Amino acid sequence: MRKRLIVICLLCLCTGVRAQELQKQGRGVDDLVPKGWVYTEATGDLNKDGIADLVVVATPDFKENTKTRDDGFVYNFNQPLLAVYFGTAEGKLQLWRQYDQVVPARPDEYVSIDASLTITEKGVLRIALETFSSMGGWGSENCNFSYRYQDGDFYLIGKESRNMSRNTGEMETTSENYLTWRRQVVKENVFDENVPKKESWTKLPKKPLEKLGQSLQ
Repeated sequence: MRKRLIVICLLCLCTGVRAQELQKQGRGVDDLVPKGWVYTEATGDLNKDGIADLVVVATPDFKENTKTRDDGFVYNFNQPLLAVYFGTAEGKLQLWRQYDQVVPARPDEYVSIDASLTITEKGVLRIALETFSSMGGWGSENCNFSYRYQDGDFYLIGKESRNMSRNTGEMETTSENYLTWRRQVVKENVFDENVPKKESWTKLPKKPLEKLGQSLQ
């Protein structure tokens, strides 16, 4: 029996299998996310059954994918995990699906990507990503993705991206609605109120809605 356990452990090391992972069932986020992982969460009724559900973005703390600065700040380059849990009548949270490659990881020391989650009163899941560059550019970008649970899966129904130049104040916001198939583009200057705001609308070509699971980039 002991030899078998040693063999299993060696196989795990060779294949990169981790002992820590998101749990499939629990009564709260503390039961689901391993201790030490950084996470953000949102609760709400996604599938309209009257029971609160949970969505989590959790980033592991595997040391080989981190780097510590001289002042003690830790860069975490681990791949974040996105997980959807549906609430049960017994008061538990049951894993519905985990996505391993949806939320982008931090690419380097100079670019950070922060994720946040909200669930609206109508059950729409919104995933927001804020990308900030501390060196090599003046740009910052915010992207918001809206998903609705229908027909047994989550479908992208809207997207908004906002790009701003921190040195000039120029900002462009693009909003796409995949229910009305229209795109709005707004250009303005957040530093200078005298610069007139420009707004334009165009039609989008209709196509099947994308499912949650593709990389949010």
